[in-house]
Amino acid sequence: MEENFGGEEELDNIIILNDENGNEVKFEFLDLVDLDNEQYVVLLPVLEEGEEDDGEVVILKIEDTDEESEEESYVSVDNEETLMKVFNIFKEKFKDEFDFVDNDE
Repeated sequence: MEENFGGEEELDNIIILNDENGNEVKFEFLDLVDLDNEQYVVLLPVLEEGEEDDGEVVILKIEDTDEESEEESYVSVDNEETLMKVFNIFKEKFKDEFDFVDNDE
């Protein structure tokens, strides 16, 4: 019996979501952040060959799901203050692993 382990480890933390046009978009799961009794995921877009990396993460809120489907639903966060709180928690947790650049423009 032959087993193929090539590249499998890399895919463990990859999440595939559909964008507003129904296209599949791959993200690398970076962290789960709890804030005010809500959970947020911090994701990094997985780039296709030739795409330029701007280093920006995506923060989405996890919506409660019905227990039968066991699927999580992710929604965008429109509140800038909430986004910054979640991002600051993420930055503090991973300050030794990532080089963060502040864009105060």
